[in-house]
Amino acid sequence: MASQEKQCLVCSCEGTIPLDQKKLTESLRDIPLAFARTLCRDDAATARAALSEGDTVIGCTQETALFQDLADEVAPPGGAPHRLSFVNIREMAGWTGLAEDRAGRTNLAAKTAALLAAGNVPATPGPTVEMVSQGAIWVLGEDDAALETAARLAPQMEVTVLLDTPHDIPPPRKMAFPVLAGRIAKATGHLGAFHLDIEDMRAAAPSSRDRLTFSGTPQTGTALCDLILDLRKTPPLFPAAEKRDGYLRADPGAPTAIADAVISALGLVGTFEKPRYIDYDAAICAHARSRITGCSRCLDLCPTGAVTEDGDNVRYDPYVCAGCGACAAACPTGAAHYGPADDNGDLKRLRALARTYVDAGGRHPVLLLHDRGYGEDVIDMLARHGDGLPPHVLPLSLNHVTQAGLDLLLAAVAYGIQHVLILTAPDDRDGRPVLEEQADLAALVAAGLGYGDTRFTVIDEADPERIAEGIYNADAPDALTPSAFEPLGRKRGILRLALDHLHRHAPMPVDEIALPAGAPFGQIEVDRDKCTLCMSCVGACPAGALGDDPERPRLSFVEDACVQCGLCRKTCPEGAISLTPRLSFLETASRPETKNEEDPFHCISCGKPFATRSSLTRLKDKLGSHPQFQKPGALARLEMCEECRVIDMMQTEDDPFSVGAVPRTRTTQDYLAGRIAEDDEEGLG
Repeated sequence: MASQEKQCLVCSCEGTIPLDQKKLTESLRDIPLAFARTLCRDDAATARAALSEGDTVIGCTQETALFQDLADEVAPPGGAPHRLSFVNIREMAGWTGLAEDRAGRTNLAAKTAALLAAGNVPATPGPTVEMVSQGAIWVLGEDDAALETAARLAPQMEVTVLLDTPHDIPPPRKMAFPVLAGRIAKATGHLGAFHLDIEDMRAAAPSSRDRLTFSGTPQTGTALCDLILDLRKTPPLFPAAEKRDGYLRADPGAPTAIADAVISALGLVGTFEKPRYIDYDAAICAHARSRITGCSRCLDLCPTGAVTEDGDNVRYDPYVCAGCGACAAACPTGAAHYGPADDNGDLKRLRALARTYVDAGGRHPVLLLHDRGYGEDVIDMLARHGDGLPPHVLPLSLNHVTQAGLDLLLAAVAYGIQHVLILTAPDDRDGRPVLEEQADLAALVAAGLGYGDTRFTVIDEADPERIAEGIYNADAPDALTPSAFEPLGRKRGILRLALDHLHRHAPMPVDEIALPAGAPFGQIEVDRDKCTLCMSCVGACPAGALGDDPERPRLSFVEDACVQCGLCRKTCPEGAISLTPRLSFLETASRPETKNEEDPFHCISCGKPFATRSSLTRLKDKLGSHPQFQKPGALARLEMCEECRVIDMMQTEDDPFSVGAVPRTRTTQDYLAGRIAEDDEEGLG
């Protein structure tokens, strides 16, 4: 819960928000509340007093700039202002036309309390990376639009123009910046650190008269710049180009788009901080072992190319990552975690939201996941020009809804949410397949436990009226028994807490649920006739699901830990392992299960246990016809331990280390004494 020092100011926005002050105070006993009618005007003294005393949460987002200025004014001399955060209770809750009846009023009061409780969850600031732009920009084009745009930028930026296949372009009266012709073969980098590999590069001839001409021998080189403004009609230089910081693109035939790009470029000079969206733990990554690939979901899903192979692991480039979170949503082990690894801020806000709503008497809770850009714009539009959100629909903002994985979706249901709506944005198209995959998998689990198959809905619409229909018509299946577990640890641990609760209270508590291929839960089957207990699979397993026994040849398996990456199957030299995707709720799933075991084979010479009979049988079958094992006793050495095998080789007549008698070394004295000829006769030469 929030500390006593953090105050929460709630404003009715000139009476347009119905506030049940008594209900809110009762529901938020651990949060000091103060109420106002016009906090940004007549009641500004209340805000000033709170901001001067300590950290403050304000139930208003429209006047954030005003309250930030006020916080700076009342900051202690020589110290930083107290922390200030905001909660939108107006568009998200209060401005609704669906709270006329008793149930609606009750739900609205509970929803307002839930939003304030979620807003009081402490936010953990994540790590950032720094990008520095000095204003060196390359303008890429095909016609005179590039020269005109460059002329507008040149007074404030260091401009270079590169024209691709230029023709009939009037030369500028004065060359205020370099103009080159050439073709970009490769482009890499980000804001402040772009690298361009250019081919057939030539400079504009100073003698160009009626049209630009280019002179000199075509050159190949590399250019460095901070920004790129691409006015070509060719495909963009980067995948998901709109998400690459510092890469601006506009249609050369659209003056308004070019003007917007110029304004954006001028604003991208200076030092900028960018969140490091993904925390990566290589120790539990299931990408590869010994160059054998298991899971490659993050590599396949990343729209910007920020994830690349790095040996048996992967590497995340925080400068290129756009924060869509699809990699974290799909990661089976939790190696890719959205935000700091020790923080589950979105889940904590979800827990506070759902728990407070239910405790305050709210009924039929429906969760609306949305992003902080497009989603908030849609909700604002519905509140201002429609009926707003229904009182029982609880909005929760994420950076991108595509970061919502199976852990968040199932945790929502475990916390008592009866229906999860996911509002996608136009720029979520790259991550939409994995979002729908996660929602379908969550629905499969919920249906398998008897909760029905309508708990999760992805709203993929651009028409506000269709979006409103999707929200207003969302049903609320039967109420659930809510859990209150703390979202601690990594993805697998949170999933297990949610699944255990859902199974314990399920209408149809089955022992297992069959899952589609690629699901992150399952069993493995080991063919004992093929398995030689070489334990290659144990070394390859990234999740610790497979284990050996230091006392005897035994292969064990813990189903709860398995992520079905397939590394064990691909690593097994005998092809003895197969995968069975499923979700088991049996107690045995959390305990080691013996998959194969044998009595150890003892050395025929000293009696020391050193291998398994199956592995020796397989080895003798493979080497029995080899020429090196045709001599008497050679094949029997395979049944000896490593020490006895060497001793036996040294004692045989065909000792490979035997070189016969060693001749006496000749010295200078031998030559001086004239003994060389005699020595030669004796065979010492």
